Amino acid sequence: MRTVETLLGGQWEASGEWIDVHDPADLRAPAFRVPALRPEDVTRAYDAAEAGALLWRRTSPLERSVVLGRAAGLLRERVEEIAADIATENGKTRAEARGESLKAADFLEYYGLLVGRGGYGTLLHDVRPDTRTSAHQEPLGVVLAITPWNDPLITPARKLAPALAAGNAAVLKPATETPVSGLHLARALDDAGLPAGVLNVITGRTAEISEALLGDPRIAAVTFTGGNAVGDRLRERFAVRNIRFQGELGGKNASVVLSDADLPKAARTVAAASFGQAGQRCTATSRVIVQRDVYLEFTKLLLDEVAALRTGPGLADGTTMGPLSGARQRDAVLAAVAGAVEQGATVIAGAEGAGQELPEHGCFVRPTVLADVTPAMDIWHDEVFGPVLALRAVDSFDEAVDAVNDSAFGLAAAVFTRDLGAAHRFADRAECGQIAVNLTTPGWDVHHPFGGFRDSGSPFKEQGADAGCGVMRRGAESGGRGWPAWPTVRARCPRPARRRRTRRSCRRPRRRRRIRGCSRPTRRSSTSPSCSGAAGSLRWWRPAPDRRR
Repeated sequence: MRTVETLLGGQWEASGEWIDVHDPADLRAPAFRVPALRPEDVTRAYDAAEAGALLWRRTSPLERSVVLGRAAGLLRERVEEIAADIATENGKTRAEARGESLKAADFLEYYGLLVGRGGYGTLLHDVRPDTRTSAHQEPLGVVLAITPWNDPLITPARKLAPALAAGNAAVLKPATETPVSGLHLARALDDAGLPAGVLNVITGRTAEISEALLGDPRIAAVTFTGGNAVGDRLRERFAVRNIRFQGELGGKNASVVLSDADLPKAARTVAAASFGQAGQRCTATSRVIVQRDVYLEFTKLLLDEVAALRTGPGLADGTTMGPLSGARQRDAVLAAVAGAVEQGATVIAGAEGAGQELPEHGCFVRPTVLADVTPAMDIWHDEVFGPVLALRAVDSFDEAVDAVNDSAFGLAAAVFTRDLGAAHRFADRAECGQIAVNLTTPGWDVHHPFGGFRDSGSPFKEQGADAGCGVMRRGAESGGRGWPAWPTVRARCPRPARRRRTRRSCRRPRRRRRIRGCSRPTRRSSTSPSCSGAAGSLRWWRPAPDRRR
């Protein structure tokens, strides 16, 4: 068992009490232990974050970008070590854990460049004479990030990267089941030069520290990923305090297979979307809606793909699907399957039936496919969050779209078709935040806005440029005559026509004459003739002729 300290106020600290972290592939002995912080430790974390926020907001965005870039590089250098720990505490395969580590680095790099090299704000017209107005974004202060166990590194990176790039300080509460991955992220940021107090990580038992964690008056914004029951309580709690809340909640994502689809590709893609990470992704496909005339053929192809999966410990060679994250999650998934069978569904692959023998002492569930599912069954509507896929046949495109929208959630959906018109109609009518065509429901890149409709989340999106809306506020300022001048760079235009020769002095540089009639500059490519200078590479239009000559 390895001891891992947590980051508070720029110091790596232990505690008198510890929380054991287990490998879900073998629950017999703990793999790690982390500090079990107390409420007074949480208050110290907010003290440090308050001081860190004042320092970090005054740090140049370019300097912040450098720190985030260094941290991204460290995550990439340490990818094998980090991936092994993710697979150990979460159960992912080594390949999945490695991909998560690299994608977390991409988030840090992207937001560092987006904010550090992006615009400062916007100049606006003003009806008042001699007045100049600007709108700009500024950090909120202290951001609380509460992250889940299913993506224990990439979700903290997705939330912390825009918050830190914008100049906020952060308090991170990783899931108690998987805290080590988030601590790897904190270690990379600390080693990269993040000032003390800007990031603090709370490891502890939620029931013991929740009031100190959620009730601190210095919280300016909260970003949360998790279940709807907890998310709804948090939303209500912070709404009365006028604290900005961004939530990424549940999903019951559907893939539609139309009769003209490439069926082998659809089967491969659906299997990957459903059983990757053992189905423990908010964007995992859990419902498949197939046009009736290809239902049997598609089902056979899908079962062949499922039969090829190999369930086992995440770090074992040949494993393509690891265990679930814990015994409680395993038992909940098996109970959902049993409930579906009681309501009339048929298990055609997986669950507790015949198949590959599963390792002992772990939280394993076979990849499961259910047929004869109807809209009246709980399995059609409830999020299972495991390797369980429900199949349903429909007769038409319209019925397929209605089946997709037959859900309280609206996170992700996919359609498989060769008809571009059908793909566009599906995207227009499916009530989901993320739409894929001939692709998996998961797989959105760092620069893609991400989030769902309905009960799947809040108005604030994650990822892409939109993520800043949850962690920044917008302000405006105006100034009239006497307002300090804006720093302005002007480049002079060389005379393009016959230039008048001027005498040159060996002691003084030649001064260019102002040219009348010069029109405005425009951006140019690096291969075009240029007038270089402080304004950057520009191309100048040929001046208009002087009609007075």
